[in-house]
Amino acid sequence: MTSTVLVTGASGFLGRAVFNTFQHSGVLVVGQGFSRAAPPTILKADLEKNEDIQRLFDEVKPQIVIHCAANKSPDLCEKNPDQARKVNVDATRALAKECQGRGAFLIYISTDYVFPGTEGDAPYEADAPTNPPNLYGQLKLDGERAVLEETGDSGLGVVLRVPVLYGSAKENSESAVNTLVDAVKKATDENAGVKMDDWSQRYPTNTEDVGRVCRDIVIKYLKEKEKRKELPRILQFTSEDRMTKYEICQKIAQVLGVAIPGMIRQGNDPNAAVQRPYDTHMSTKALTDIGIDVRTMDFVAWWRRELGAYRK
Repeated sequence: MTSTVLVTGASGFLGRAVFNTFQHSGVLVVGQGFSRAAPPTILKADLEKNEDIQRLFDEVKPQIVIHCAANKSPDLCEKNPDQARKVNVDATRALAKECQGRGAFLIYISTDYVFPGTEGDAPYEADAPTNPPNLYGQLKLDGERAVLEETGDSGLGVVLRVPVLYGSAKENSESAVNTLVDAVKKATDENAGVKMDDWSQRYPTNTEDVGRVCRDIVIKYLKEKEKRKELPRILQFTSEDRMTKYEICQKIAQVLGVAIPGMIRQGNDPNAAVQRPYDTHMSTKALTDIGIDVRTMDFVAWWRRELGAYRK
């Protein structure tokens, strides 16, 4: 692979892992960031401004763009919908338009929350009907449509849906999974009263695995350039590790060798401000059909390494 790769949101949780994967693949990788930009590796650009996007493309001249930048918090999307739309939809459309105009291949990172997650429906194939349970899912779905509309039948735009992610983080708060480490430590106090969902089914997937799959998709779609229009436009990647947030906490507590008497299991709250789906597990068939390896690293083994707790 002798191409220039642009990774948006490269200073963020997923973006860092994707950036590192391509960097280790021997290609020239340039990141985009805003508040945490670090030129010349990560260039500062406001994706809400079309002129910043055009300047970024003029400077980097990418053949490949991995669009990781997003407002990924369902709660924040609900609190500030206009801002979230600018980031998750408008910026995505502008990037897709630029890629189409310059012949760059784009992977847009989307979410399993485009599906309703009604009990008994999963797993969802890539072409299954979408019906997001909350605004975050709707905005990411609108972003998908923007990519597919702007790139048309050129085959230059691909959507990759992923579930909740975990991995190496600068702060645990970067990930809805990593932050559970802090919850576990707090819940070692029996009086902590830490409430934890034990209803919604999650499939935590490592950011390094997502980076590898992005790389493999790029190799596949660039290698088969002539057949690219025949390849799928929507792909899905997920682990098969099914667990609730409470069960994730149990596994992390086991790794740390602690008890969590201060954690209180909770069921679904139908009156919550932001509704979460029950089970949005996705099928990875579209990926396996084109020869992409969908194996994922072991959840507990990774946390043992990360937390330095090797227990017999």
